[in-house]
Amino acid sequence: MRATNSFLTWAILTIASAGFAMAAEAPATFQVSEFTFKRPPAWEWIESTSAMRKAQLKVLSADKKESAEVVFYYFGQGGGGGTQANVDRWLGQFEEPKEQIKAKVQEVTVNKRKVTYVQAEGTYLSGMPGGPKTPQPNSMLLGAVLESESGNVFVKMTGPAALTKASTTEFKQMVEGALLLK
Repeated sequence: MRATNSFLTWAILTIASAGFAMAAEAPATFQVSEFTFKRPPAWEWIESTSAMRKAQLKVLSADKKESAEVVFYYFGQGGGGGTQANVDRWLGQFEEPKEQIKAKVQEVTVNKRKVTYVQAEGTYLSGMPGGPKTPQPNSMLLGAVLESESGNVFVKMTGPAALTKASTTEFKQMVEGALLLK
């Protein structure tokens, strides 16, 4: 009986330790190009399976019934197009015309670095460029282009409008924090 109890104790401790190790693997900070981002604690780290995605996070609603994704892209110097090309592409990812998606574009300077924020609401057309699209009504896109001589970094959050709006402050703190950490 003692051997069984010892084995059970060992097994429970091993499983518990593995669980803690898995939770600890989600980085609190991560780098995309020259920028170091601090992940909001409640946002989950997602391992990306796409070479285009340099980092990916998941934001859950309080009831955990809805989620939004935050994706970080970096294509190197001159890659991925300029700021305006990406703003236009992001706004074009909605089913409705630009005049109907509450589009907002705002340029700010943080630590002598330019960031352009993009915001839009409507029916987001999810899917790979050139591939089939899945309409997602009542959605919001919140994007940021961090300009850099070594190549722009693009950060895009998409999800249900209410959840994305509620996450705007954390999104902007994360983006602007990366400009301050440089």
